[in-house]
Amino acid sequence: MTTYNIELKEDTLHINFGEPAQNDQIVKDAAARLEEMAKSGELHGGQLLKINGPVSIPVAFVLAHRLSHLYGAIAFFDPKLGKYVTCITHNPAYKLGDLID
Repeated sequence: MTTYNIELKEDTLHINFGEPAQNDQIVKDAAARLEEMAKSGELHGGQLLKINGPVSIPVAFVLAHRLSHLYGAIAFFDPKLGKYVTCITHNPAYKLGDLID
């Protein structure tokens, strides 16, 4: 088992904490999992990636850095809004702050 779980289902990256650990280890495990997914072709890039699940700030930076090079826009689920909020965009079809179901 790992300290951070990452799984891609269709256009949504599902994330969650695994075994208890400190952020120094969690960021390494998250980065390693993303690298593994990229090498296998599982993370193939695209117009939009939605992310759903709990994340620490250091892990959020790892996700943003690695994924923003592959996807035109990234939206993160906000449970208070019940929608995804576009937080990174290089795609004119999605504006920063757009809400997505």
